[in-house]
Amino acid sequence: MMYMPDCLKATIMLMKADFNKLKHHSDFNVGAMSFSVKELAENIKKYIPHFEISYEPDFRQAIADSWPNSIDDSAAREEWGWKPDYDLDAMTRDMLQVLGEKHKAGLI
Repeated sequence: MMYMPDCLKATIMLMKADFNKLKHHSDFNVGAMSFSVKELAENIKKYIPHFEISYEPDFRQAIADSWPNSIDDSAAREEWGWKPDYDLDAMTRDMLQVLGEKHKAGLI
């Protein structure tokens, strides 16, 4: 999982990277974090104690469950200095702040 600001950061970093220093040139994995719905809900509850969630897993969840929990992004880290800014807690705080601002402005 990757929060959109980190995705944009990775794209910009790769575009600005010195092409001559890249061994892989165009084949890079970038990763950030891995979490479950339960872990996300527990993290939200740290900031909104009364938060409740109910959900039914999508029938395609088995496909996602067959994927690895993380990917090897060591080439991106080594060749152009990739490192995500957001972990689960930082992402949760940022999302809640942005959503709170939009709610106050009557946008949601």
